[in-house]
Amino acid sequence: MIDDPDLLARAEALVAAYAAAGLTVVTAESCTGGLVAGLLTAVPGSSAVVERGFVTYSNAAKAEAIGVDPALIAAHGAVSEPVARAMASGALAASRADVAVAITGVAGPGGGSADKPVGLVHFGLARRGGGPHADTRHLERRYGDLGRGAIRRAAVADALGLLEDARTG
Repeated sequence: MIDDPDLLARAEALVAAYAAAGLTVVTAESCTGGLVAGLLTAVPGSSAVVERGFVTYSNAAKAEAIGVDPALIAAHGAVSEPVARAMASGALAASRADVAVAITGVAGPGGGSADKPVGLVHFGLARRGGGPHADTRHLERRYGDLGRGAIRRAAVADALGLLEDARTG
């Protein structure tokens, strides 16, 4: 769990705003390992907003739990824009939520490469109401090799930002 008063305050505001709008959220998390869902569910009343969360750390989990095509992972790698978008749309399809956020990245300290260095994180966001990938957004961040904890915290903050933006359309 992230013990950060600023992130918790943002999560509280997000839960209140989503509850007021009648919106629900699903998360699909790889490198953050459920931290976004954990932060949101730390907020009293979050059961009205958090529909479910998927921790899809392995490629098999991405395919089996939220329908990411293994060929997509083979072609682009798990840490990529197409996979982040597919994770978001797949989580939406596998849930009853209105909004999905997905996170896949290289938190380190190992696992990076020249093309996909430690600190590279891809985000996907999907809203109910469109065809596959029609309503998905993508965000790429290159945080640098800040250390595993700092990368994961920064990714949680950016995921909250996507959810904040999605509330208003």
